[in-house]
Amino acid sequence: MGRIFVVDLEGRSYNCKFCKTQFALADDIVSKNFHCRRGKAYLFSNVVNITYGPREERMMLSGMHTVADIFCCQCGQIAGWKYEVAHEKSQKYKEGKFVLERGRIIDGGDSEFYIDMRPSTSDGEDA
Repeated sequence: MGRIFVVDLEGRSYNCKFCKTQFALADDIVSKNFHCRRGKAYLFSNVVNITYGPREERMMLSGMHTVADIFCCQCGQIAGWKYEVAHEKSQKYKEGKFVLERGRIIDGGDSEFYIDMRPSTSDGEDA
């Protein structure tokens, strides 16, 4: 197996809930009004650091679509799916876009403000 190269994103990102790998920029959100079997989901125009499952026909609330599940390239957890083909004319805008399940991602914007709350020694205690 080859080496995994991870793309680093600049700006507010959405990351894998399980390993914190960056998936997408907040600027790439197309819609926050999507739903999946497990709850809410977001539609993105671009997603990185993923691998694809096989393409399959799937009946969804909005009709039949050809989709491929997407997985985190680091930990392998399922993150959502990519719309390959929308069979109904009104759904064509989804083609080539990605759905990330809200329960499987975290907002990476808070990671810059992490404060280590573990007890530690100060310089004065070493004397």
